[in-house]
Amino acid sequence: MTTTTAPDILGRALLACHHGDTTATLNVHCNVAEDEPLHAAYFFRTLLQMPELERLALDESRGRVLDLGAGAGCHSLELQGRGFEVKAVDVSAGAVQVMSERGVRTVARHDLFAPLPPTEVPHDTILLLMNGLGLTGTLEGLDKFLAHARTLLAPDGQILATSSDVRYLYEDEDGAVLINLNGPYYGEVEYRLSYAGQTGEPFPWLFVDAALLNDAAEAAGYTADFLSEDDNGQYLVRLQLA
Repeated sequence: MTTTTAPDILGRALLACHHGDTTATLNVHCNVAEDEPLHAAYFFRTLLQMPELERLALDESRGRVLDLGAGAGCHSLELQGRGFEVKAVDVSAGAVQVMSERGVRTVARHDLFAPLPPTEVPHDTILLLMNGLGLTGTLEGLDKFLAHARTLLAPDGQILATSSDVRYLYEDEDGAVLINLNGPYYGEVEYRLSYAGQTGEPFPWLFVDAALLNDAAEAAGYTADFLSEDDNGQYLVRLQLA
């Protein structure tokens, strides 16, 4: 019997960029929006190239940091340079290889629902940047993650995460919002990535509006402090156990 492994589309593009092809470009396919290019170089941005929300999140980080969905490790490397103890995590084998080669000291390959290893001390800060709450996939996944994060956080720990309200995707030419209230939550979307002739498996992604996140956080026993919002409707939130 033969088995197949889903291609690591993101990892291939990151490795290509890291090894010299700075033009490497992913194509992002979404079920509710037009296809868009995503330059792999964006994952290698420096502090000065980062959006203001990301720079604020780094400034608000404290203690032992867990960087989930770390990509090429730009946030981990910045915090590591500031003297933080950082663990960078991604599901992409290529991303993990890139981070290791770039000098991130502690790297692991697994998803955000993986249990804390018995010998690992809980973290003071969990980072979920670049619309990082999307990694939870769905509203159900968000609830599952908020419950799971209790096992990853120190008693006074925090989650610093970004997301956005994508209601605008459903506006018509007159500005009316056309959403099926009997269907799934409008912020639950599906993506696929393609690169160099290969297309990956579809995966769910969550964009959660601030009011709904606040409700989910409160139900899970967290307080939500919305620290900032940019011109594109993306926000940075701090979640702490109540």
